[in-house]
Amino acid sequence: MEEDRESLDRVRHDGSHLVGRPLASVRPADPEDVVRLVAWARATRTPLVPRGAGTSLDGESTPADGAVVCDLSGWGRVLEVSADELWARVEPGVVNFDLQRHLAGDRLFFPPNPGSWTQATIGGNVGTNASGPRSFRYGSTRAWVREVRAVLGTGATVRLGTKAAKRSVGPDLLSMFVGSEGTLGIATEVTVRLAPVPAIRRGLVVPVPEGVRLGPLAGRLARTPGTGLSAVEYLDQGCASALASGRRSFGARGSAALLLEVEADDEPSATRRVDRVRASLREAGVPGALEEFPDSDELWTLRGESSVVLDERFGHRIREDVAVPLGRVDALLVEVERIARTEDVPLYLFAHLGEGSLHPNFVVDPTTPAAERIRAALLAAALGLDGTISAEHGVGRLKVPYLAAELGPEGIRLLHAVKRACDPDGLLNPGKLYPPG
Repeated sequence: MEEDRESLDRVRHDGSHLVGRPLASVRPADPEDVVRLVAWARATRTPLVPRGAGTSLDGESTPADGAVVCDLSGWGRVLEVSADELWARVEPGVVNFDLQRHLAGDRLFFPPNPGSWTQATIGGNVGTNASGPRSFRYGSTRAWVREVRAVLGTGATVRLGTKAAKRSVGPDLLSMFVGSEGTLGIATEVTVRLAPVPAIRRGLVVPVPEGVRLGPLAGRLARTPGTGLSAVEYLDQGCASALASGRRSFGARGSAALLLEVEADDEPSATRRVDRVRASLREAGVPGALEEFPDSDELWTLRGESSVVLDERFGHRIREDVAVPLGRVDALLVEVERIARTEDVPLYLFAHLGEGSLHPNFVVDPTTPAAERIRAALLAAALGLDGTISAEHGVGRLKVPYLAAELGPEGIRLLHAVKRACDPDGLLNPGKLYPPG
């Protein structure tokens, strides 16, 4: 175990403002070590907190006081790739971006690409069911996991899923594990599905005039055939300006922007698809020139810098993550702006617009009563519009008080029943995901 200050300081916090006081940090050597660690934790009644890169934003990997952190960030090997069967078997500490680079020679990729993809691990992606810009076409991590090997809170090892491309064997236990935030078991190996890399993947930046309704705009793009769109992202004027001043300017200065990705098999097809996107935008009231990124990964890496730039400028703040049906996006935006005015705080917003997934950033100390009022009002607004309190960040510690409002009493009862079956002592990542009771 590591108990020196430097090692413990590194694992005391994640991407949120929360800070824990862990007893120690452990780096298991192999899955058998994880089994022994869980057995020791049960015998000593010591909480365990699985951890990858610590990029989670709602306290998922912030340790409970007195817990031992099970640090898997060093488990970074790609164990096996089947290019013919389109899967890769990896250790949970493999960084998302590194996996993409490893697969490039086979012209394959793992579609989920969260904003933190240059740091976030595959195990962390599984733990929070992460997604990212390309989820507009490809969906979230849950859709791309074939198999997980894990050590449950009972100490038993379990294999969930299979490498087969198709399966119908009762309720989907693998799907239940994805998004469980390390509260049911500690993943020791993950097999992910892969997709062929499109021959052309073109990034587009589109200035958005004031007054354009975003829900109908996203809906029009989603239903326009033949565009090859795999991502429909949005930066409000404040976010685009902050990114321009901190990193790079793109599009018209002083304007909100759409960030799009068009996939195609060849140049003529790409040109036709971009032309269809232009026509669809014009019909939605969005004229103007498009700035093109021949390598869309450059655009998504830049887009991922949005949070970093805001971190540098403002430090800790409320970084929220809600989603509503596309037809109610504009109603939610009205509520978001009203909340910011009521509390008199600056607002910066970016979104996975094509899925109605919004990330409002309220510049306020997240430890204050005002911050809790803002979070409560925002989550209530999302639920009131038939949405969700978390589109991709997870629940962690920060959203536990609001989960019952979305799941209801029977949903919470089922959640606790699963937890008791997999972790009867309640030692895995305590304080996260599960409301008391």
